[in-house]
Formats: sequence, structure tokens, C-alpha cells
Amino acid sequence: MIVAIDGPAGSGKGTVTKRIAKELGFINLDTGATYRCVALQALRSKLSIKDEEEIIKLANNIEITIDSNGNEDIIFLNGEDVSKDIRTKEVTNIVSQVSSIIPVREIMVDVQRNLAKGRNVIVEGRDITTVVFPNADLKIYLDASEEIRAKRRYSENLEKGINTTYEEVLENVKMRDYNDMHKKFGALKKAKDAIVIDSTNLKIDEVVDKIKDEIKKKI
Repeated sequence: MIVAIDGPAGSGKGTVTKRIAKELGFINLDTGATYRCVALQALRSKLSIKDEEEIIKLANNIEITIDSNGNEDIIFLNGEDVSKDIRTKEVTNIVSQVSSIIPVREIMVDVQRNLAKGRNVIVEGRDITTVVFPNADLKIYLDASEEIRAKRRYSENLEKGINTTYEEVLENVKMRDYNDMHKKFGALKKAKDAIVIDSTNLKIDEVVDKIKDEIKKKI
């Protein structure tokens, strides 16, 4: 079974997806991890981020697999556990540029679909229900008001010791929404057959329960 969740930044989809995966024993398919694997291999191969042709070739010739130890998913690149390596600052600094190379995105979409075959998978992003898994068994669009999403991000920043104002975070949320909705490839859209859940006035537990109820209906 494939459960696909899309939504804007700060809607809570990452937290919700991890919770449901753990509670129902699903694989939490982290699509961003596949791009991080490409970025890591590019760094190891000492490729320039400007050398798109070589990065495309690299993306075509690596093997990415995902396993689970019951608590978290383990990412393998060419048979090596790189779960920690793909989260380094160096990878983070270039992954956005790597994922913007359209042929790399097309290759990774195929990889992501193969990773989901024959498994119970829950996956979140911005184009999961429309591009990556248009035939998902259950599609959810998780939304929330700009102000609530900004408050959530602002609170997270305070907890992490990141010094920003609420107004700065709100402006960043608005800019991120615009950029996500106007990308040439993989733009954020509501799939016609997606169930819309507005989490503005809901607690995380309530959102989790709503989605679990929808999953049970499909089962």
C-alpha cells in the first residue's frame, strides 16, 4: 500500500509521516534522501555542481536501497549505510542544486517508485501525489494557514537556538510557498483525488488519527 502526502512547508507532514510509519509498521520513504545520495556521491567523486552531465551519469549508475530496523529507516548507497553521511553540512549545502537538475529528478522518481514496490510505504513531499506516485492508494493534502505554519517554524527555531523574528519566518514561509507552487518540475499542487486535511486548528495527534482512519478505510 502506498500512502502519499503533499503539503506546504510547516504543515506538519514530516512529523505526521514519521509517526504513522512507526505506529503502522510502514516504510517512511524519504524521497529527499535519494537526492542526498546523489549529492554525497558527487562530493566523493569530486564533481563540480556545475558539471550537470557528469552528475546525471552518476545518478544513473548508483544503487540506492532503504531498509528499516523497526525504529528508523536505513539508507544504503551502493551497499554502504550512509544514513548519517547524507545528513552532513557538505551534502546539505549542495542537495538543493542537485535536485534542481531535471534529468536527475526524473531518474530519482524511477528510483523512488522501485523502492516502494511490494511494500507498505508512506511518503511525503510536494509532488508525491501528482508526479511520483499519481496512482497511490491514498492521497492526502495536508495544509495549514501561513500564520500557523510560521508560528510552528518560529517555535522550532527558538528550540534550536536560531535567532529569527516571527515576521522573518512568516515572510520566508510565503516566499517558500510561492517558489514551491511555481517550480517548472514537481510544483506543489493539490491532486484532484486527494483528501484535504487542514491542520490549522488540529494537534499532531488529531492529524495522525485522521490519516490512520483513512488508511484503515482503504485497507
